[in-house]
Amino acid sequence: MLQLDSVDLPESAERVRHEVREFLRAERDRLPRPCSDFASGHDPEFSRRLGERGWIGMTWPKQYGGGERTFFERYVVTEELLAAGAPVSAHWIADRQSGPLLLRYGSEDQKNRYLPPITRGESYFSIGMSEPNSGSDLASVRTTAERVGDQWRINGTKLWTTDAHRNHYMVALVRTEPPSENRHAGLSQLLIDLRNDGAAVRPIRNITGAEDFNEVVFEDVVVPADRIVGEPGNGWKQVTSELAYERSGPERFLSTFRVFVELVRAVGTQPTADQAAAIGRAAAHLMTLRRMSISVAGMLEAGKSPEVEAALVKSLGNDFEQALPELARSVAPTAPVAEGWDRYRETFVESLLNTPAFTLRGGTREIMRGVIARGLGLR
Repeated sequence: MLQLDSVDLPESAERVRHEVREFLRAERDRLPRPCSDFASGHDPEFSRRLGERGWIGMTWPKQYGGGERTFFERYVVTEELLAAGAPVSAHWIADRQSGPLLLRYGSEDQKNRYLPPITRGESYFSIGMSEPNSGSDLASVRTTAERVGDQWRINGTKLWTTDAHRNHYMVALVRTEPPSENRHAGLSQLLIDLRNDGAAVRPIRNITGAEDFNEVVFEDVVVPADRIVGEPGNGWKQVTSELAYERSGPERFLSTFRVFVELVRAVGTQPTADQAAAIGRAAAHLMTLRRMSISVAGMLEAGKSPEVEAALVKSLGNDFEQALPELARSVAPTAPVAEGWDRYRETFVESLLNTPAFTLRGGTREIMRGVIARGLGLR
């Protein structure tokens, strides 16, 4: 059953919002050109400064370096950093996804070893899920891990692995048992040291010329047996719960937010009727998605597992972040001769080139609709 309660951010979260805005004002001269896509801007020094403020691992227990803050406070920090276009990609996956996974399923040794450096903004993680010829069908992964004594021997390939050429670790979904009629059985998750275990990391250049995605190849890569996360064979349950963290945050509708900001700035106080209508439409969609996302944050705060609600936010958020540049293009000039529109055009072009990849990360639109349909009992 789908549940999206009306949730208001508490006063404590709004106080944190003020602190983040003050921090970003002080950092303004050191920040790059703003880009609200969370995958842009790999800046280890900035991540370390966020760690010093206690803004990484905010909801985690203090014994592992966390702040024991609320999911609402974390939501506000995330929202403000993305809206300002801060360079957050270095620590992003570790904070949003890999850390919570380890908190829930990792051993005590793994928590003590991997979590404190994450909260300090010093340790960065990648996600090892997608593979060649697998699309978003995680149950079809073919990378294997064979138990040999006190080690796992890994063979296979992971694809579209964000920042693997810059990050320290990967949590990889692998087959530890031969395939069976139950496609979800026999999957496990392993911790990979991307710099020291011998995996071959090959950057993939995208349409903008950037190298964010990677192909990671394992050829008899051996890791210690204690690198397994959770129980062997429990990987499917773990990875689906992990994806709830990936799919529900404000990053799922703020990736093209700067197009909206620069459009409003360029139009000024005298928009045409078409421009005013487009801005109003975009604002209404943005506000609705934000309320839905905050509702999911409330469910996480209550200890619930909002997989279906998170999938809905992700699906509708992808629709919005892809539609926004097109909506802006219909009412705003994109030619370089338009006086006063340079910042808008620059942001628009960057977003337009990046939007095709937005539907892939975290699961395609088709996969999300399948998750939603199953959650509603429609399939």
